[in-house]
Amino acid sequence: MVADRALPLRIVENDRAKRLTLRIDAGGRGLRVTVPPGLANGEVDRFLERHRGWLETRLAKVPDRPQVRPGIRIPLRGIPHLIVHEPGTRGTVSLGEVDGKPALIVHGDRRHLPRRIADFLKREARQEIEALVAKHTAAIGRRAKAVRFKDTSSRWGSCTSDGALSFSWRIMMAPRPVIDYLVAHEVAHLREMNHGPGFWKLCKELCPDTERCKAWLKRNGGALQAIQFE
Repeated sequence: MVADRALPLRIVENDRAKRLTLRIDAGGRGLRVTVPPGLANGEVDRFLERHRGWLETRLAKVPDRPQVRPGIRIPLRGIPHLIVHEPGTRGTVSLGEVDGKPALIVHGDRRHLPRRIADFLKREARQEIEALVAKHTAAIGRRAKAVRFKDTSSRWGSCTSDGALSFSWRIMMAPRPVIDYLVAHEVAHLREMNHGPGFWKLCKELCPDTERCKAWLKRNGGALQAIQFE
């Protein structure tokens, strides 16, 4: 229990680690401690206790984890949408308006509402991100081996050495320019598997608004990761 939160703890042994390192998962979902091999029992507990003050300070800045439910607003492409439940109608999720403002209309059983909104975001992500991948890969003359969608807690996207791209479908809650930046970032890794000057130069060629979008994601990404769809 840290800062009145019960957080899952993952202990990861790394042969290259020389010391213990501590990381808070995105959205405050849990803690991860990386340890060198052969660490004595109890060292992790003592390490966490020494860093309790740092943890409490950092976790105090992590937004609460709102549960997706009727009556709250979640963003779609950066625009807040009111969640409206209509149990007496068939279907999954549709776009609508309430008092002239955007809404997500969720049909059917209330128990399935969070999952249906998550599925809706996944469908939106597949449609938009696959089109952006096609655009950016054409610009650099490379092809992606695959495009996958996950709900990752530690990163927004990734690119494997064989060219498979993965994205968190939660990015569909970010503004459109930020979505474009994320795709440009991962596509740039098809040519530059690093974060050196050549990578950032290519990334900015694909997305001239890279710096602003990167800052937006760093500033607001935790709040998007904190939203609970369970």
